Amino acid sequence: MTGSEKILLGQFGAAHGIRGEVKVNAYTEDPLGLADYGPLTMGDGRVVEITNLRAQGEAIIARVKGIGDRNGAETLRNQKLFVDRALLPALDEEDDFYHADLIGLEAELEDGTAFGRILAVQNFGAGDLIEVEPAGGGRSFYLPFTRAVAPVVDIRGKRIVIVPPPEVEAREEGGEGEAEEAP
Repeated sequence: MTGSEKILLGQFGAAHGIRGEVKVNAYTEDPLGLADYGPLTMGDGRVVEITNLRAQGEAIIARVKGIGDRNGAETLRNQKLFVDRALLPALDEEDDFYHADLIGLEAELEDGTAFGRILAVQNFGAGDLIEVEPAGGGRSFYLPFTRAVAPVVDIRGKRIVIVPPPEVEAREEGGEGEAEEAP
């Protein structure tokens, strides 16, 4: 991996109010720490600086430098927020990793049989999911990213060991096609 890689830290949502604030989904350990990473690059290449973050109920509300009204905030909607990997803190433990490190890992079963490849890590609100492209082809599907389902994550070896949940194994044995389909 190169130091110039971009790591996804969050995504803007809808405008909030009329003074230029915008909702943000932060993927950082502390959602209110998103601004601590300095200027962020959006998916369209624009660079933004978050000047203030606050919690309002379940939502995180951001104020962005140079955005002073609702129309300006609307231009941020659905833009993903990235930071250069080199600006992130070094990982202390050998088994620590960023979700971005999982993408592209070869997935295998406990016995070493090829299971697929990790395409993405998502969180739709109920916990982290890994999107798996099956080894034999077919539609990708999601599995919960838990220690029970993914007991071994070997970033250096570029592999992840998968223990499919019973419902996945039952579907495969029953000839009903792939596991859960991606939404």
